[in-house]
Amino acid sequence: MLTEILSRESCAACRVCCVFDRDDCWEMPLIKPELAAEIEKKRPDVKMKKTGVCSVFEPDFGENGLASCPMLTEKGCALGENKPFDCRIWPFRIMKKNDLLLITLSPVCETVSNLPVSKIAEFSKKISDKIFEEAKNNPEMIKEYIDDYPVFAVRKI
Repeated sequence: MLTEILSRESCAACRVCCVFDRDDCWEMPLIKPELAAEIEKKRPDVKMKKTGVCSVFEPDFGENGLASCPMLTEKGCALGENKPFDCRIWPFRIMKKNDLLLITLSPVCETVSNLPVSKIAEFSKKISDKIFEEAKNNPEMIKEYIDDYPVFAVRKI
C-alpha cells in the first residue's frame, strides 16, 4: 500500500515498526478475528490476547527489553499481503483528538519522515478515505492523539 513512498527494501532493512518496547506496545497492530484464527491454526505457538473484537500479539520482552512481532522473519513479515491494516498503513496512524479523527505520521519512520512534506501530504490524500473507512468499520484501531505526530488529514467524528 505504501510502496509509492516507502520501498519494500527500505522497510525490510529497518524493521523499527516490528519491534516494541514497553512504552510503545500501544503501537502493536490489531488483528481481526479472521486473521487471528488463521494465525492460531498455522502458528499455535504465537500468543495473542483479545482487546475487544480484535486481538494483539502478546509481547515477549527479551533481555534487551524489546519484543519483536512474532510474524517478523528474516525476509520480512510472514503474513505478506495479509498483514494487519495497522501494518499496511504504518507509519501512518489513525488517531482522535476531541471530536476529530486525524491521520498522522509516526516520526520514528526515518525513511518517510525524511521525504518532502509535500510528497507525504500528496500521498496521504490518496489513502485517507481508505484509512477513515477502516477506522469507521474498526474503531478499536483509533489511538489517542500524541502531540509529536504530524497531522495530514482530519475528519469530524
